[in-house]
Amino acid sequence: MSGTDQSKASRRDLIQAAGAGAAAAMLGAMGVNPAMAAEVTRSEKPLKAAFSNAGLQATWCAQGKQAAEWWGKLFNVEVTWFDGQLDAVKQRAAIDNMASQKWDFVAIQAFGIGTLTQPVQKMIDAGIPVIDMDTLIAPLDQINVHAFLAPDNEFMGASVTQALVNAIGGKGKMIMTQGALGHTGAQGRAKGFNSVIKQYPNIEVLDTQPADWDVSKTARLWETYLTKYPQIDAAFFHNDDMALAAYNIMKAHSRTNILIGGVDAMPPAIQAVSDGRMYATVRNPSCRIHGGAIVAGVAAVVAGEKTGQGGIPKNVVTDGPVVTKANAPGMQWMEDHFLI
Repeated sequence: MSGTDQSKASRRDLIQAAGAGAAAAMLGAMGVNPAMAAEVTRSEKPLKAAFSNAGLQATWCAQGKQAAEWWGKLFNVEVTWFDGQLDAVKQRAAIDNMASQKWDFVAIQAFGIGTLTQPVQKMIDAGIPVIDMDTLIAPLDQINVHAFLAPDNEFMGASVTQALVNAIGGKGKMIMTQGALGHTGAQGRAKGFNSVIKQYPNIEVLDTQPADWDVSKTARLWETYLTKYPQIDAAFFHNDDMALAAYNIMKAHSRTNILIGGVDAMPPAIQAVSDGRMYATVRNPSCRIHGGAIVAGVAAVVAGEKTGQGGIPKNVVTDGPVVTKANAPGMQWMEDHFLI
């Protein structure tokens, strides 16, 4: 073997070893039997995967795309993106297009529950493994997705709300700005918020309107709130993008005494927590969800992994911690390396 051939072989072996180690770690975190996880490695032949999330305007979705493409290169998966554009009708058109093509596996975060059931079922019927990310495409007893990777949204909503409530001493006036109401993640976050608030009779909730993950709509809502309500002590937002959009409005009105909590722990929010513009956020692990979808898809195609019965769990809970000033630097490092 020539020196060039040896170099190519060594590089290939290194990539395969890296892929095997990464797959075992990711699948282990997903609750897969270690012996089965060890069988999953980089695909020898290129795989074609289709991905869609709610909309790349959202920082969480953009980071997820980056992570999916990074893990895709590691596992020899070509990722084609179908942007949901933060619009249920536009995402449905994109998924109809996706369903008209052949894929080794697909991964989808629906903008709203029940909006994509028909084209997704078409792909499942064609034998394509479908990984559901972050929000339900449809209830799991109604559609046979390969796996559902999502955070504990109720925990995330409750943990950030509790941090805000503690900071204002259990009394005062609060607002919750919700995401899209048809999104099961937003539903869970609202449930978590309400589970905490009901324990504090001295907290008044002034408003809970949705802003649909839209920063422009958030800004309009908060222009109204700051005119209407002379006292707002704290605000919980269903994602960081909306929280930071509202902060800009608060700053323009000299109302930066309002404590802000968000969800996702995206880099701009971690920086905002570090410098005091936000009080807290919580990590919705975009990198692990999108990277995990790559690994779950490869496991299904290459190793023949099935959900349940010792394989990939049907419902994988991707946990993430609350982020405060104390742990913000460490969280940023892990995000930069697509580890969480």
